[in-house]
Amino acid sequence: MLKLLKFLPIILFLFVFALDISVVEAQSSIDDLIGLNDAEDLGLPGSDITDIKQTAVDIIKYLIGFLGIIATAIILYGGFIWMTATGNDDRIKKAKSIIIGGVIGLAVVLASYAIVSIIATVVNDAVDGNL
Repeated sequence: MLKLLKFLPIILFLFVFALDISVVEAQSSIDDLIGLNDAEDLGLPGSDITDIKQTAVDIIKYLIGFLGIIATAIILYGGFIWMTATGNDDRIKKAKSIIIGGVIGLAVVLASYAIVSIIATVVNDAVDGNL
């Protein structure tokens, strides 16, 4: 079971990538069939359909942004604990550990945002044939 969980992100990525390729191949004929190309010409709703990759990347970026807000709140909480410590060494030590944990969490969030952005750009360029 643990071996399967290790490969789950790779399998999920390949599934989304394969699904997107099949959707892109079928998209042009479906657009003509249901008249979305006409909707684009007229500027009607439904004319700017985004693909599943971009939707997934947007959701991941929003979640990462939310985690960044949480990490910043943790840092502020640690600062509040430190300010209200009134010289108590135990509370100051606790506040320092909270701030350090928050900074490490914020660094992880920023690194994950950068990784998601780079991977999304590379995959998008690969699918479009711009490599």
